[in-house]
Amino acid sequence: MSVLLDVRAGELPAVVHWGDDLGPLDAATARAVVDAGVPPLLGNVVDDPVRVALVPEARTGWLGRPGLVGDRGGRDWSPRFTTTAATLDGAPLPHGLATADGGGALRVEARDDVALLALTLDVELTPDGVLRARAAVTNAGAPYRLDELAVVLPVPPRARELLDLAGRWTKERVPQRRALTVGTHLREGRRGRTGPDAPTLLTAGLPGFGFADGEMWGVHVAWSGNHRHWAERLPSGEQVVGGSELLLPGEVVLGTGETYTSPWVYGVHGHGLDAQAARLHRMLRRRPHHPRTPRPVTLNVWEAVYFDHDLSTLRALADAAAEIGVERFVLDDGWFRGRRDDTAGLGDWFVDEEVWPDGLGPLADHVHGLGMKLGLWFEPEMVNLDSDLAREHPDWVMATGGRVGVPARHQHVLDLTHPGAAAFVLERMTAVIGASGVDHVKWDHNRDLVDAGSPPGGEPAVHEQTLAAYGLMAELRRRFPGLEIESCSSGGGRVDLGVVEHTQRVWASDCTDALERQQVQPWTAQLLPLEYVGAHVSADVNHQTQRAHSLSFRAGTALFGHLGVEWDLTRSTPEQLAELRAWIDLYRAERDLLHTGTLVRMDAADPESQLVWGVVAPDRSRALFQVATLARPVTGPPGRFTLRGLDPDRRYRVVPLALSRDAFGDRVPPWFGLPSADGVVAPDGVTPRSTAPAPDDVPRGAVLTGRALAVVGLQAPESPPASTLVLRVEAADGPSDGERPAEGVDGPTAGRAGVS
Repeated sequence: MSVLLDVRAGELPAVVHWGDDLGPLDAATARAVVDAGVPPLLGNVVDDPVRVALVPEARTGWLGRPGLVGDRGGRDWSPRFTTTAATLDGAPLPHGLATADGGGALRVEARDDVALLALTLDVELTPDGVLRARAAVTNAGAPYRLDELAVVLPVPPRARELLDLAGRWTKERVPQRRALTVGTHLREGRRGRTGPDAPTLLTAGLPGFGFADGEMWGVHVAWSGNHRHWAERLPSGEQVVGGSELLLPGEVVLGTGETYTSPWVYGVHGHGLDAQAARLHRMLRRRPHHPRTPRPVTLNVWEAVYFDHDLSTLRALADAAAEIGVERFVLDDGWFRGRRDDTAGLGDWFVDEEVWPDGLGPLADHVHGLGMKLGLWFEPEMVNLDSDLAREHPDWVMATGGRVGVPARHQHVLDLTHPGAAAFVLERMTAVIGASGVDHVKWDHNRDLVDAGSPPGGEPAVHEQTLAAYGLMAELRRRFPGLEIESCSSGGGRVDLGVVEHTQRVWASDCTDALERQQVQPWTAQLLPLEYVGAHVSADVNHQTQRAHSLSFRAGTALFGHLGVEWDLTRSTPEQLAELRAWIDLYRAERDLLHTGTLVRMDAADPESQLVWGVVAPDRSRALFQVATLARPVTGPPGRFTLRGLDPDRRYRVVPLALSRDAFGDRVPPWFGLPSADGVVAPDGVTPRSTAPAPDDVPRGAVLTGRALAVVGLQAPESPPASTLVLRVEAADGPSDGERPAEGVDGPTAGRAGVS
């Protein structure tokens, strides 16, 4: 892709183009591209063409949302910035033009000597083709109240449809679409956290864009506190997408010499949602701190025991977990003082002596002795009023207006902007983690920040609270370099590119119902690769929805993520445990593919009844897909499904895995292969339920080219609702025209940036 920036003398930089590759640009060509986009002068507008800078200025005649909103006692609210310096990758920008193959970083400095403000803009294009920008404003005069500092990116007139995500607790990441019409589509997050209803990515694209095609431009604000995303179309024809932190009244007042820096706003272009996701996934996987060790099979005890902690029960659960291949055992809420339910104890991070008279050591030793890692639940930013912490330090509880805010889940927010509160939490977490050899922290955040004021004055403090949480995470990781942190916030309420700078996993939803997870997981993966997305196999009857699903549907759904278990294994039958062990073995065998490959989601003709999605290896030699049946289709049989992302000129064998056999029904299409005694031939490496051998000369699965699989596809079986068919796809021979490097679903990964 290419990014072309107009950095003309004295003006703030403006994005002329971000999207498809423009090829090499010399100075004359770049300037011609810039000049070709200057609009004509129409009646009843300002005399000079309006130029939309990265931080739009109202003084230019821009009538959309301004980039900088603030004032100094009612003055200096419409600054005029003059560029004073510009560097590309640290070198001065020669003649206002520079190109950078494989990415680049531009910094522009500007100031307004009348308003006594300075502005710094950072713009980066990663080698993966992800654009990001942020702004910083510095005050050189009397106190300056800042209300907003935003970054916007233009989108062309052909982008006339919007897609973002909505949702609620236990039903996160619900896609919604609307036309981009004149006006502003504004999404505000005022929860003090990202929120289950966060837009995640707000994308403008060609009408009808889908997973496979349709050009699009999306933005994401990498921030875990209050935030704004918007798309705007003006009567004059300009279209932009933008983002910022949402600052509460008076939250940021800059004294002389003080600076506020906005969050990074990420811009992601692509042809198809899969291409957009692939750019983000490659960018995240390229970071040096991206989790690279195999993502361990995790058992969380929450839905098994809730608050009823008992050493013998938990030891038995750990034994059962280790027996089926679990690699990490997580003790959830309820281990600390006074925590027998959710009404008390939160904030008293001392091991409860009544429940754990010998501390957590006996459980930790048992878990580690079984070869598993130990995880522990904390909610460091919260407090119950019925706790020793709140009774001893009521001034550490966030409040404003001379009142304690409304409770949520019987809890309030601990003011981590108070040095004493932050030091207390850090000391207690350090002590407990160190004493028990904790390898993993499930970091929860179970309420919105309502009336989030910092005592005693009650000034709004969401901004500083968010930075304090980041700082606490970073310090714990510094003290315990091997520690992994999971971002949990009532489930998927804190999923963003800000928090994943400090965490190695996200809990995508508190709902473990596999039918709901078929929506949550692939849409969470629009932002994060699957190795981040916690996905657990729940009990036969789900605890949130009370629906009963087969084990193969629950496990087949959880397979496509960071697999775990969330049920009481001690109550399971030997047959259930054997089947779950087989799914865990499959995950362990395939997690390298699942967690390094390219996400591919098919555009279903009937998405209410069928979803097809999976992962293709970087070299396109193999893939793992699932055909999930959500409801009964209108027609039967349901017809063909297709598989994208493979080498079109290579032949592949597609084999249905016997573990997902209940998706086959009584009638299967002939391409499955000759049935064995139990109804299906098992692929190599997966034990069929029947021990009856299959004839050696029977072809297994179907062998087709990647082009045939993408264009024509395979007949789907007649499957019951709430079932998933898992397919292993492997190259049957080499590519017909020689080996080629993998390019992902959106083509070559190299970026090219141009600056004029």
